[in-house]
Amino acid sequence: MKIKRCDELVSWTEVQDIDLVVGRRMREYMTGPHRSVFHGEGLDFVGLRDWQPGDRASSIDWSQSTLTNFSPLITREYEQQSTARVVVVADTSLSTRCGVGGMPVATAIARAVATLAFAGAYLQDQVGLITFDGRSRQISVRPGVGKNHALHCVDAYQDVVLGRAEQTLNGTDAMFAGMLRKTSMVPVVSDFLFEDYMQVLDELLELKAMHDVFVFLIDSCPAFDLPSISAGWVKGYDVETGQSRLFSSSEIQQMGTRVGIWQEMVEVAAAERGLEVLRLGADPERFHQQVVEFLAERRLRKQ
Repeated sequence: MKIKRCDELVSWTEVQDIDLVVGRRMREYMTGPHRSVFHGEGLDFVGLRDWQPGDRASSIDWSQSTLTNFSPLITREYEQQSTARVVVVADTSLSTRCGVGGMPVATAIARAVATLAFAGAYLQDQVGLITFDGRSRQISVRPGVGKNHALHCVDAYQDVVLGRAEQTLNGTDAMFAGMLRKTSMVPVVSDFLFEDYMQVLDELLELKAMHDVFVFLIDSCPAFDLPSISAGWVKGYDVETGQSRLFSSSEIQQMGTRVGIWQEMVEVAAAERGLEVLRLGADPERFHQQVVEFLAERRLRKQ
């Protein structure tokens, strides 16, 4: 299956539905008297950076922008102190483009990003986004608050997957730890269908020493339940490694099962490193319920 550039992984209507579902499920955690999660005297000036989509016009430093001839615009970056920070690490590797019935794995990841971002908005948490693949890692959205910022996180993920924004080639030596300046809750959303998943898990284990790291493993078996074919051989292409080989009809039929076994190995390897794993299926209603309940329970556990 090939994703068209004009397509969206998660439509605007579905984003609105996610917002409503998350709001309904978060209401029990928001009712009654409670302390604001914000503290301190207001916003702290962090520094200057290039303008990004979603930045407010009021944050543009026009005097500094004149030095670059307004290309790019320069934005003043502020940070509001908060008792909670969520940085979603979302997989954009080529395997996430795979799927059947018009439903790539990346759609499930985009839903998870949306659910986490809107849940963070309801809890007044700062939410950021890091995207990664087999070649690079980058900060796609710096932590911020509010529903508009949550929507910006969803759009930023889709932009990378759909080719509307380039993934910065920082190399595999770019570590997640270098992108997380403050202690954060770090949900890692991936199908882990890449060869060096052990290396990624080892890196997450090191990250766990300072941050609250856990894994949302997207169940990709349905994406590889391929239709029956007549007896014979089919040439297949591995989008991750670039290698091709011939598959028998029986191997094609077993593809979903083999993906399931691979992901079970990932789950075991993560558990051996003390990383908590939540496996997410395709049912949207159950999907959002699992994510919100897990996130809320995690917050209560850490308080």
